[in-house]
Amino acid sequence: MLHSTTPAMPADPSTLLPIGSSRVRRRFLQAFRSARQSGFSLLELMIVIAIIVILALIALPGVPDKLIRERISEAIKLADIVKPPIATAWSTTGQLPVDNAAAGLPVADKIVNDMISSVAVESGAIQITFGNKANVAINGKVLSLRPGVVADARIVPVSWVCGNSDPPGGMTVRGLNKTNVAERYLPLACRASHAPAP
Repeated sequence: MLHSTTPAMPADPSTLLPIGSSRVRRRFLQAFRSARQSGFSLLELMIVIAIIVILALIALPGVPDKLIRERISEAIKLADIVKPPIATAWSTTGQLPVDNAAAGLPVADKIVNDMISSVAVESGAIQITFGNKANVAINGKVLSLRPGVVADARIVPVSWVCGNSDPPGGMTVRGLNKTNVAERYLPLACRASHAPAP
């Protein structure tokens, strides 16, 4: 019967060196210790994690606002079905429809989607009311899309002015701006020109 004669590794690796070489022993121990300590300590890892958390907390408050802005931009595409009858009425008669019926549209609370509870025409302006599955920050709030027209040139297409934004030069905006959505939730195209960017 054969037994393995492999010796167990000693706890102190310096015992493997010859006894008389103290200078070699010291260098070997320094190299061994530095190799053993080259990883990250728990304190260093905690500092890195703390820095990452602080940076995330700085960036995080803007994320919900951005998501609401994106959802508003997506939702107001519903108004695209309301714009053509208004533009047609302007180009043919020079008058803007006073309500949904005059524009040949269903009543306001029938024009809906998951974010919008009604789309009403009021003197040519489109008043979009948020509801249904809209975020609580904008639920019940209104965003106006007002027609910008050139009064003496009906051939010029209607330009739609969103919310608090300024009308194009040379155009007159018709209808009331009833926008009461907080400025920080409005898409950039719907903000007043003096409003700060997020």
